[in-house]
Amino acid sequence: MKKASLISIGNEVLSGQTVDTNSAYLGSKLLDLNVPVVSGYTVGDDVGMIVTAINHAAEDSDIILITGGLGPTDDDLTRGALSDYLGVELEFREELFETIKIFFARRGLKMVEKNISQAYLPAGSNPMVNGLGTAPGVFARKDDKMFFVMPGVPSEMKVMFEKSVLPLILAEVNRQSVFVKKLKLFGAGESTIAEKLGDLMRRDRNPLINCTVSFGEITLHVIGTSEEEKTAEAMVFADVKVLRNMFGDLVFGEGDQSLSEVVANKLLAVGKTVSTAESCTGGLIAKLLTDVPGASGYFGQGWVTYSNESKINQLNVSADTIERYGAVSEQVAEEMAINARKISGSDFSIAATGIAGPSGGSEQKPVGLVYLCIDSPKGCCSHRYVFSHDRSFVRFRAAQTALNLLRLAI
Repeated sequence: MKKASLISIGNEVLSGQTVDTNSAYLGSKLLDLNVPVVSGYTVGDDVGMIVTAINHAAEDSDIILITGGLGPTDDDLTRGALSDYLGVELEFREELFETIKIFFARRGLKMVEKNISQAYLPAGSNPMVNGLGTAPGVFARKDDKMFFVMPGVPSEMKVMFEKSVLPLILAEVNRQSVFVKKLKLFGAGESTIAEKLGDLMRRDRNPLINCTVSFGEITLHVIGTSEEEKTAEAMVFADVKVLRNMFGDLVFGEGDQSLSEVVANKLLAVGKTVSTAESCTGGLIAKLLTDVPGASGYFGQGWVTYSNESKINQLNVSADTIERYGAVSEQVAEEMAINARKISGSDFSIAATGIAGPSGGSEQKPVGLVYLCIDSPKGCCSHRYVFSHDRSFVRFRAAQTALNLLRLAI
């Protein structure tokens, strides 16, 4: 089975001044070609480090895609680094030089001397046409490995990949199949999930199971490979069945489904409605619910009652309850939820009150403390959480957790 590695080159990528969108694009395209990406490297503008990265990538995989470092300035070192790795000299290509001169002439611009460097390629390599810029790409082979070097500018890289790289990779990998299925989980930590998976996460296993996390949302990537597409698909579906049985209600969806989409579909399927009463989340729960097209079919209204006065005046929360227990309390969350459902006439209601930080916490009520409550005809159910990290994380994690509680309650 053919595998790929990606190398992104440039100090600006390492420093965060430029976001590496190239790797995400190439990883997605390679998966479409049934070529899994097994490693990725980001290195600065240093010949030695680039050569080291190429060596590591060549040990990992059969197809190495490199982006960046093909410009005309002194910090564009990829051509030289590839030459060092291949053990050859850079050689001047007259036809490339003429192409670069024509590029400038057509635009009425003067070509500076530094652009001549872009006409040098490693001996024995082949140029790849750049239809949008002056830097030609490079294609080379060594020890049955394929090396593709493309510009770092995303628009130039994408055109070069589609026109020059894609056909060469297709010719190389037309006999392997990769099938991928994603399971989405919520309600347990990444370490808990990994421990429960045990040997299912072995790196030498087929299908391979990868685990990623974002704001508490776990994605299990089940990747099966085989010469036959049907075989790869059957292996993946067998694992998915095992995982669904293993994790039960923690599994909320598949593919790229969001938690809000799943909740929306459940509400629509049973013909039920929901209202929201939010304090610390500032309307984020309502936003997530209404991000889904067709939200008017299940969402009628919501409140953002940030102050004590608004809780009292808008949601009829008892002033005595706030005085006795505090605005951040199970009792206030329950009154917010019960009264929101009563006023709106919805089938379900969600309430959130907490301390998002960075200040406002105490020993008894720390920053990150959030009370969430779901009210329905079956009764009122409240939950206490203490979320870590910064204000944005606490708010989003609280909103996601509220949606998950609603999913389980429907």
